[in-house]
Amino acid sequence: MGYNRAMFTQYVRYIMEHMARYEVIKDRKPHYGSIKGFKGVWAQGRTLAECEQELQEVLEEWLLLKIRKGGFVPTVRKYNLNALLAA
Repeated sequence: MGYNRAMFTQYVRYIMEHMARYEVIKDRKPHYGSIKGFKGVWAQGRTLAECEQELQEVLEEWLLLKIRKGGFVPTVRKYNLNALLAA
């Protein structure tokens, strides 16, 4: 089956819409975002929109690195990128 760009995009979109969490911290870039279960995936921004954009970029890069190195990618609902890689 191989790499499926549409599933990757849907996976990222689902995580950003349902799993990303944001908070305001005391910092030069006060908006902080992270995704539980995705160690090392976090971002900061001057605005919430900037933080969201940065968080999505970090998530995508994290996923692509995991995929490239054959690491486990967390399954989220119906989205299992590991099944695509094994095929």
